[in-house]
Amino acid sequence: MSNSTPCLDTPCPIQFVLDILGSKWSILILRELFLGDRRTHELLSALPGISTKTLTIRLRELEQHQLVVRHVYAEVPPRVVYGLTTKGRELQPVMAAMHQVGQQWLAQADCACPLVENDSP
Repeated sequence: MSNSTPCLDTPCPIQFVLDILGSKWSILILRELFLGDRRTHELLSALPGISTKTLTIRLRELEQHQLVVRHVYAEVPPRVVYGLTTKGRELQPVMAAMHQVGQQWLAQADCACPLVENDSP
């Protein structure tokens, strides 16, 4: 028998991550940020169906969990750009695995995903 504590007696690490990322749109926002820093209007364009209010809420949640950083530039009008933190980048292998499984389940050809390395030149 293992000396580890049963998951029912301690916080479950899987549940902890799901509580952070399980909100609708969170994973897709992170996917877009793997392409590079984005402004709010760029995220809205890349995520059809998300409202400005929901995007703002999700970005604040991701920022609170230190997965996303918000850069405000002192310009007129102010420019706000969102990017991934080091902690946010740690999700790359998890999201790449989700991409791979999704591709297999959908039985589709490779797509250009910022989370997976393409072997093509």
